[in-house]
Formats: sequence, structure tokens, C-alpha cells
Amino acid sequence: MIERLGFGAASIGNLYREVPDAQARAALDAAWEGGIRTFDTAPHYGLGLSERRLGEFLRDKPRDAFRLSTKVGRILEPNPHFAGGTDAADGFAVPDDLVRRWDPSLEGMERSLADSLSRLGLDRVDTLFLHDPDVYGLDDGLRRGLPALAELRARGLVERIGVGVNSAKAAARAVREGDLDVVMIAGRYTLLEQPALADLLPLCAERGVRVLAVAVFNSGLLAAADPSRAHYNYGDVPPELLRRTERLREVCDRHGVALPAAAIQYPLRHPAVESVIVGTSRAAAVRENLAHAAAPIPEELWEALRDEGLAP
Repeated sequence: MIERLGFGAASIGNLYREVPDAQARAALDAAWEGGIRTFDTAPHYGLGLSERRLGEFLRDKPRDAFRLSTKVGRILEPNPHFAGGTDAADGFAVPDDLVRRWDPSLEGMERSLADSLSRLGLDRVDTLFLHDPDVYGLDDGLRRGLPALAELRARGLVERIGVGVNSAKAAARAVREGDLDVVMIAGRYTLLEQPALADLLPLCAERGVRVLAVAVFNSGLLAAADPSRAHYNYGDVPPELLRRTERLREVCDRHGVALPAAAIQYPLRHPAVESVIVGTSRAAAVRENLAHAAAPIPEELWEALRDEGLAP
């Protein structure tokens, strides 16, 4: 399953905390050495820091040896009010000398892609996602963004197009209204919760749209040694989800399977899911994720989870 595991680069954009350059590089080295060849980033991650670090790492790798995605919709511009502050409000420990401006127009996407390529130091990306259109207004985002993405693909500027969202309903609507190749869905098709099963995944399977499952640990809840100290959707864990996580762990323990291994491998069982993207800024965590992706899991575990109503 390692070939279906990707590296999400939000953490090396200083998500929540400062990450030294050497630490970010070590995490990327561990991913590459472990066989990971799919990488995802975005201008949003650290106001361009993630793209710069990832691009510097990939620049000396054979271009046909890896697949790279970034995102459009948010253009980075100089902050006219910069006074030495940080981007903590958006979750990144970087100076807020830039601001994000929502622009899903064709012109905005052309500029965003050109800026991303400049930061990456590369001549192309393979996949381009419209980033969080549901955050800024789904109607406007899809009305302007989907045709613009299709135009960039038609020009040969990118091979695949899609949307990256947290809402399964928003993703399904984008699939219906656009001519997409791929969807990135965060946290909505995991071992803990599966709202994407109701509509999105069957629709993607029917239309041949590939799915990238991200946030499969649900903000770290399914990977935490002590779930009671973890978070869920960037906040406190609801009691019912804490109980469900403990039940998942108990079933996994009975079958000799680590819960994070089941969390990584569960989404990959669906035929519409192409890969799982997992992000971290620590080399040790990268190696742990690689081990979890390769861990043997008996079919009896999945049967037990179904029998106990924990996973369809």
C-alpha cells in the first residue's frame, strides 16, 4: 500500500508551530526514502512556505518520478498592514506579511498557478485543486472556478483538475457540476466517520473521478496514544466520538492491528479511492506512517468492525 500513500505538506508550512528547515527536509527525505512519490501542497500552507520548501526538495529529483499537486483560489498578496505579526489566526506560525485574496476566476487561477510554480521552482504541477470553495461561497466558487480549471487543463497547463474540500456534499456537487478528474476530501471518509459513502463515493465511482482521502486520522484523534488529549476538527473531541474511537481501538487490539494502520488502510479499500495523503513535519512520524501503510491486516478485522457497526 505504500505506493498509494502520499505526503501532505501543510505541516512543513509551519502548521501550528515553527518547523526548522532541517526538520522539514528530514521529513521529506524520510518520505522519499520510504517510497512516497505523491506530494500535495498549497499557497495557503504557511503563506507559501510549504511550496517553497517542497519545491526546493523536489527540484533535484527526476520530474517524471513524482506526482505533485497544489491549489488555486487563494492568491497571496503583500499585506499593506503588516506590522510584524504572525498568521496564527489561520493556524500558521509565519509572518503575516502576505494576505490571502479569494479569486476563483480564470485570471486569478492563472496568476495563482504562475506564483506557485515560481515558489516551487518547477515548470509544472500534475494536479490542480480549487481550494475550499465552500469556505468562501460554494455557488460563486463552483460557477467561476470549475470552468476556469477546465480551461487550464484544456491548455495543457495541468493534467488533472479537482476540488479540495472538507464537505462531502460540496464535493459531490462539484463532481455533478464540473468535469473533474479527482476530488480531495478531508476527514469525511475515515475509519471514524464516512459521510462520503452516502453520495460522493458512489458518484465518483460512477463517473470515474478518483478520490484522495486526507485527514484520515481526524485531526490526529485516530493516531493519538491518548485520545482524551487529542483534538477533533481543530477543537475538543465530542464524547460520542471519543467513545467510538476507544471501541475502534479495542477491536483493532483484539486482532493485533495498530489503530493508525487501520485508519490509513481503511479508505484504500474503496475502489474510488486512489490514495491516502498524510501530513507531518517529523521524519519519525513519516516512517511510522509508512510502516502502518505496509502492515498486514487480516480480513477478520474489517469483518469485526462491520459486525459491531463501527465501519460499513
